[in-house]
Amino acid sequence: MVTLVVGDEELLAERAVGVVVAAAKAQDASAEVHDLVGGKVEPGELTRLTSPSLFGDRSVVVIRSAQDLSKETIAEVVGYAKNPADDTVLVLVHPGGVKGKALIDGIKKTRADVVTVSKLTKPAERLDFVKGEIKRAGRTITGEAAQALLDAVGNDLRELAAACSQLAFDTEGKSIDLNAVARYHKGRAEVSGFTVADSAVEGRLADALEQVRWALGTGVAPVLLVSALARSLRSLAKVSGAGRNVQAAQLGMAPWQINNAKRQLRGWGPEGLSAALMAVAAADEQVKGGGADPAYALEHAIQTIVASRNGR
Repeated sequence: MVTLVVGDEELLAERAVGVVVAAAKAQDASAEVHDLVGGKVEPGELTRLTSPSLFGDRSVVVIRSAQDLSKETIAEVVGYAKNPADDTVLVLVHPGGVKGKALIDGIKKTRADVVTVSKLTKPAERLDFVKGEIKRAGRTITGEAAQALLDAVGNDLRELAAACSQLAFDTEGKSIDLNAVARYHKGRAEVSGFTVADSAVEGRLADALEQVRWALGTGVAPVLLVSALARSLRSLAKVSGAGRNVQAAQLGMAPWQINNAKRQLRGWGPEGLSAALMAVAAADEQVKGGGADPAYALEHAIQTIVASRNGR
């Protein structure tokens, strides 16, 4: 099986790859996943990875940034796609454009599946995306609430997807209305839980405190900020405990999330991460009714996170 994912919307491309990999793993949980970058794939490497195994093992080969493949390797990939192995799943990810177009043209002449993931440029498309994300979470959202969320968060699909996920998790009822969105996302869009969390885990105490005060002052819900802090720290813990060659699909994270976590892990150790996670758990309890001052709970958690950063 060969799948070509074409388009410049990274989030949708990653999801398309994830669907194919998950399907392969569902058929054979022991299938080995090889996650490669186009510019580092040598001629002959695909042939080696797709050669029949003596034990009949199933494998998945993902080649990202396929536009960077050499001419020799493109010829090898297209030749393979004409007669793919039964026990191998090959996924090619190409952003579109002129570079490496020979790969797209060649693959389209085979029986490969082609998935197009272009950027969502029209307002109606982005609104549909928001509604789809909420539906994925098992909820519904009114049209005016979806528009308000889009206005508050912006057009970046990663931010929108994360905001939809948090909103669905942190609110109650079957349908999300305008009041819920206003309560959680009122104020300046660029000051979000994600900016606060990034500043905190990177040790920028002054920035984090200023951002959290602004967010609270403009109506961002404390529980949303705590959720963002917890998510960032859990990502660090996941990547920290994983092996060097672990695949993105095994962690349930996108490659960009893993790269970001690796960058932010500098200065962090197991004891520091444990202390930071405990501080966030305490803040979560306090902002959900266990404490009298959510702002103090958040600031204290941020101070503890930054202080724990050099923990070994």
